[in-house]
Amino acid sequence: MLKTVPSSRTSLGLAALALFVAAANLRPAIAAVSPLVDDIRADLDLSATEVSLLTTVPTLAMGLCAPLGAYAGRRYGLQSGVLAGLIIIALATGARLFGTSVWWQLGSAAIVGAGIAIVQTLLPAVIKSRFAARAGLLTGLFTSGLGLGGAVAAGMTAPLANAFDSWPAALASWSVLALSGAVLWTAGKGSLSLDGVEARTGPATGEGPWRSGTAWRITILSAVNAALYYCDLAWVAPLLHDDSGRDAATAGVMLTVMISIQVVAMLAVPALLGERRSTWRGLAAMTVLTGIGFLGLALAPGAGAWVWIVVLGVGHGGLFTLVLALPVLVGRDPGDAGRISAMAFFVGYGCAALAGLLVGALRDLTGGFTLSFGLLGGLALLMLLPIAHLRKTVRL
Repeated sequence: MLKTVPSSRTSLGLAALALFVAAANLRPAIAAVSPLVDDIRADLDLSATEVSLLTTVPTLAMGLCAPLGAYAGRRYGLQSGVLAGLIIIALATGARLFGTSVWWQLGSAAIVGAGIAIVQTLLPAVIKSRFAARAGLLTGLFTSGLGLGGAVAAGMTAPLANAFDSWPAALASWSVLALSGAVLWTAGKGSLSLDGVEARTGPATGEGPWRSGTAWRITILSAVNAALYYCDLAWVAPLLHDDSGRDAATAGVMLTVMISIQVVAMLAVPALLGERRSTWRGLAAMTVLTGIGFLGLALAPGAGAWVWIVVLGVGHGGLFTLVLALPVLVGRDPGDAGRISAMAFFVGYGCAALAGLLVGALRDLTGGFTLSFGLLGGLALLMLLPIAHLRKTVRL
């Protein structure tokens, strides 16, 4: 049963801020790796394929541990479940400070992924429960927080590594953001009013939406969307450095600009579309822009790079929000939205984890990114097929 959204502006604002900061913790642990790839490879003597495991492992954990998020919400409630996830992110991120071995870094990355899985699985149910009338806008706020966290991490981690003279310290510094998120989530407990609200079931139970064609289409879209997101987060900067001859600092700035544009698009696109109005058109348009951006970087990464950065920023920023909003829009209630989200993360992120590894392997095999980014562009355009099927079966 849906409860009334907090009525006062102050209460509503605090609840939205707590949601935003919680979401901001879902990407720094992954985005922080990309600017430090050269240092990490040199210190740990890794190939491009091997270093890609630092983003592949947490992404895989995010998928495999999605049922853990559903269980935490069902067993402890949404308020405590999200708080537990934030604390796990903080502790595992901080643990990166204490070791430079490959296995220590991969182990802490996996635990970070588990914490992200819990928070990311439960937040759509929080939106459906507390902000059902503003689901599209609040999902935009959620994804813009997610994107902003990634943008800040991508832009600030290299300077932090220089300041600390240590890349493990730079990676670990993002634990401060997770601790801040946990404190704010606790402070916003009254405004969120989530006591007693549970994510009742998840994909680990017999009531999951495994036989629903609509849920599977959303899962496919989530898998491709996540694969594209983590590939541009992890590999756009190395592409700009290797294939277009830009120095590491310039490539990092261009990545930060792209993610910043994504953040704006994450809020602007759902606001322009409105609740449930022309969602499928927005999905189709953003998918085409995303495909063009990847293909442009594959075929013309030199003089046209800034054009593709802008196109990919707008397209993938808007696409990311719209895909993430689908369980909230389609779900009948918070439990249903949570079940579909958990299924999408469980299957989708598990598959998406392989994409980053594949890009690294193709980079080692071919010596460049033309083939891998061309395949990513084609994969993006194939999303139009499940989008067309969704239009026929669901009112979007």
